[in-house]
Amino acid sequence: MSIVKLNNRGVKNATAFGSITGLGNLVFISRSTASSSASVSITSGISSTYKEYIFMFNNIHPATNLQGFLFNGSIDSGSNYNVTKTTTLYRARHKEDGSSGELSGYDTSRDMAQGTGGTYLNALLSNDADGSLSGYLHLFDPSNTTFVKHFIAVTSEMSTYGDSTVGPHNIFTAGYFNTTSAIDAVNFAMESGNIDSGTIDMYGVL
Repeated sequence: MSIVKLNNRGVKNATAFGSITGLGNLVFISRSTASSSASVSITSGISSTYKEYIFMFNNIHPATNLQGFLFNGSIDSGSNYNVTKTTTLYRARHKEDGSSGELSGYDTSRDMAQGTGGTYLNALLSNDADGSLSGYLHLFDPSNTTFVKHFIAVTSEMSTYGDSTVGPHNIFTAGYFNTTSAIDAVNFAMESGNIDSGTIDMYGVL
């Protein structure tokens, strides 16, 4: 009798399995809370201690309607957030009344090719009761001084369609900071207006 199946193929007569190691443990570093904040900057805790950092977004809510949520990095401890980067963004959404949905695909209006502005982590975030964003962003090996710094993010929000109906909107973003300097601070902000509320938790991955 098979005790494990992989792609419908059984592993038979197994007597022992080795322990799984190296999956990593999350270490909580800090929590940043927005309250009518122009932006959230994290200027400490990003170092060579961890090869990967995860930023968890919880109920990020804009003060101004229909805003993009932006991410940027710094190589000078947060004095400037203008590191050159290339990014791509892919999205899908579905109306909550079930009437329609769409796989929007590659969003050319929110990508970037060797630009220094903020990276879009979403599309259009509303400021009503439905309008909050949650998700996460991975930043890989930010202290490395040999290679560029990659990041990938997944967010979910409620979006308002042109006919005033709403539905979930999932956004997938990837990119890299085109620098061999260490990224030692990050910044999150709305495209316009303040971050009304929400938290951003930072974790290191062992």
